[in-house]
This record gives sequence, C-alpha cells and structure tokens, in this order.
Amino acid sequence: MGILNCTPDSFYDGGKYGDGVDRALQMVDAGADWLDIGGESTRPGAESVSVEEELNRVIPVIQKIRQHSKISISIDTTKALVAQAALEAGANMINDVSGLSSDPEMISVALHYKCPVILMHRRGDPKTMQSLANYQDVVKEVVQELELLCDRALAGGIKRENILIDPGFGFAKTAEQNWILLSHLEEFKKIGFPLVVGLSRKSFIGNLLNQEKPEERLNGSLACTFWAVQKGADILRVHDVDETRQIITLVRKLQSS
Repeated sequence: MGILNCTPDSFYDGGKYGDGVDRALQMVDAGADWLDIGGESTRPGAESVSVEEELNRVIPVIQKIRQHSKISISIDTTKALVAQAALEAGANMINDVSGLSSDPEMISVALHYKCPVILMHRRGDPKTMQSLANYQDVVKEVVQELELLCDRALAGGIKRENILIDPGFGFAKTAEQNWILLSHLEEFKKIGFPLVVGLSRKSFIGNLLNQEKPEERLNGSLACTFWAVQKGADILRVHDVDETRQIITLVRKLQSS
C-alpha cells in the first residue's frame, strides 16, 4: 500500500510531490497494490483541518488518478463526509486512524458503500495521543482495544470480511512500546482479521539508529518490514514501494525454500 500524503505538513513526504498524481502513478508502476491517500496529517501534534480543506486536497487527486489507473485506493480520513466524497470519486476503502470512532456517521458511510475499512488503534487525537501511552502491558491492551473496535464495527453492521486491523505504530505509543508491539506482532493475527502494518520511516526507527531525518530511515524501515512480513503482516503501508516489493520477494523465497 503506497502512501500518498496530500498535505503540506506530513512528517516525510507532505508537500514534496505537488498534487501527488505523478507520485501516485510512480508507485503504481513500482507494483503497489493499493494507494492510501490522506489530506490531513495524523502525526503527533498535527493541526486538524476543515472538511472543506481536506476535500480540496484529496478529491481532485483521486479523480486524476482514476483517469489513469484502476488501482485500489483507500481514503485515509476520520471524517465521514470526506470518506463519502472520496468513495464517490473512485476510492474503494476507508482507512480510519480512529477506528471509526471520531465521526459517528463513518459506520453508516461504510455500510452504504459496502466497502472495506481499516480499524487502527490509537488513543486520543494528534494533540493528546502521546500523553496517553500509559500501558501496563502494551501488547495485551492494544490487542484488547482493537478487539473492542472490531466488536463495535460488527455490531454496527460491518461485515467481518470487510474489516482489517492496524496496531497503530507511533500512535499513543512510546518508541520502546512500538518495538515491543513489533516484536510480538503475531499476537495481532490472533484477532482474526487481515493485518495492516505501517512502519515506514517512523521516528522510533530513527531514534534507535540516531537518524533524525525521515529521509535517512529507508534501511531501518526495510529491516522492520522484513520482520513484519515474517510475523504475518498482510498489507504493508509504505513510502517506498519498489524497495518493499524486493523485501517481500526475498521473504517469500525463504519461506518456500
């Protein structure tokens, strides 16, 4: 799943690629199976944007991509109106970092379009989440909280086959907690839904390797990706599609040999 941030303030690629369409098509050519398009930064401390601003950022991009490619597109948003407009414009899935919890209308949108949803774990919002990383057992508690999100989605009418889960690396977790979650990633497979993992160029990798700039973190990201695939990750949300494809090919070869 190639990441396309249509924002000026995302931690890695926000604002680097103009309207993002050329970048999106590069990822398609590199072998992406999905594009994940977002118009609001979710990094710690990020400012929220209005529905209108988010729509202005993502809808033209989705429309232009659809003129060139049939690739599957997920809309990365917590706002039901943005999700609805994106699905109308050609998106296929909702990626909600709040696990369908921020906007009470989001489940209704997902039901209406019968689309898959990614339920990600976090606590709070970008302004508060890093103050909420207080766990006694981070693996156990994140698993339990994800299970509650899944139960809520199922109770709201979302079909089991339309649910994917994401542990939310970097969201309401300290650097050490992220490493613990990654080390025990197989525990999330036991929840029973396809597992989405987003590790690409994140700060906890840079902290360990003394790499302040996200641009320096490719090797660390790929090493973590190698581990995640071995641990059962089903979808990898990445900035570097071609390099990640190579890692997947290597893991599959080793697993089949």
